[in-house]
Amino acid sequence: MTEAIARPALTHADFKSDIKPVWCPGCGDFGVVNALSKALAKLALRPEDVAVVSGIGCSSRIPAYTSCYGFHGVHGRALPAGAGLKIARPDLTVIVTGGDGDGYSIGGNHFLHACRRNVDMTYIVMDNRVYGMTKGQPSPTTEPDWDSKLSPDGTGLREFLPMPVALASGANFIARGFTGDPNGLAELFVQAVLHPGFSFVEVLSPCVTFRPEQREWKKRVRTDAFKPATDVARAMRRLLRDDGFDLGVLYAGGRRPFEPRGPRGRGPVEALEARFEL
Repeated sequence: MTEAIARPALTHADFKSDIKPVWCPGCGDFGVVNALSKALAKLALRPEDVAVVSGIGCSSRIPAYTSCYGFHGVHGRALPAGAGLKIARPDLTVIVTGGDGDGYSIGGNHFLHACRRNVDMTYIVMDNRVYGMTKGQPSPTTEPDWDSKLSPDGTGLREFLPMPVALASGANFIARGFTGDPNGLAELFVQAVLHPGFSFVEVLSPCVTFRPEQREWKKRVRTDAFKPATDVARAMRRLLRDDGFDLGVLYAGGRRPFEPRGPRGRGPVEALEARFEL
């Protein structure tokens, strides 16, 4: 009996494709690609064992910049595509990527129900509080008094708060990282992938083109300010003191991941039709 040939360990470079990113110089999303590739190498995964799913936007270009399986879906629908893939192929590590516009505006309803369903996958949202690809409109997370040519004097609308929404909706793992700390961000990604159920990582990813003031985020973030809570009420109370710049793992819950009912695999079409007869 011949011994199996050991496969060589991979480095972060093995998870990057040959396609050069087209983001603006200084975009925080570069840090996400670097952190994600480092995390996948740390997890000792193989590119063929990972699928990266995205919607539309600057951040949604990420599948093309990895050497993993990738799916570039329609605007706001990355989460249901990722959930369907994970349920059909539970052997794959499924990572969904997007931005604050794709995830919280047109995709907001899917965000709520992805948290509720708790499918075992990881959702990485790069939040720059602006629509960068479409030239600087306010996004759901934009501050109400942010003044710009496209929103003089601001929108006057309260910003969307992703972490409380994720916690209240049932996400099983919630964390926040910063692209200015790619090593710390990579560690958050590792923990998110390893934690069972739906993991949500909010990433502060500056858009220095349309919001140059975000360069100051590196002075405002607080590393490891969150300490992992296993109780929803405790985590929610902690969020009352959050100004959007605390980093770390907020919540690590113990809910069982979603599992489809009934036998897996294909059966006779007639048997499937009989289940839906009225």
